Amino acid sequence: MKKANFEFFVGLFLIAGFLAFAYISLQFGEFSVFSKSTNYTLYADFDSVSGLKKGAVISIAGVDVGRVSDIKLTDDELARVSLYLSNDIKVTDDAIASIKTQGIIGDKYIRISQGGSDIILKEGDILTETESAVDLEELISKYIFGDI
Repeated sequence: MKKANFEFFVGLFLIAGFLAFAYISLQFGEFSVFSKSTNYTLYADFDSVSGLKKGAVISIAGVDVGRVSDIKLTDDELARVSLYLSNDIKVTDDAIASIKTQGIIGDKYIRISQGGSDIILKEGDILTETESAVDLEELISKYIFGDI
């Protein structure tokens, strides 16, 4: 009788541990399943997103406000980046989205510089003002081969 109770509690403890692990994995993963209602998506079209990856940070004034959730090619052969932002972050329609590098050879991220407009973008809107990533290899080759 004691052995059956002991095995029951061990099984219950293992199930609780597994559920806690699953919750923490989902909550602290790249995109939280439980925060869908507290976030919204904007889009930005870039000529080049060289080095930008899904999950890259989006920042405004140096503060992380979201993540890149997807990168696709549009019919116009532009890279459409899905920006997954917190609901409390308001982006104006004249904001500029720029692809920047953390440090000299660090990861790429998107920096949003707010404009002066009073019009706030809503779920699914597209940022029209963008600055693509600076391609360091292209700059070096231009310098070496004298194209500058």
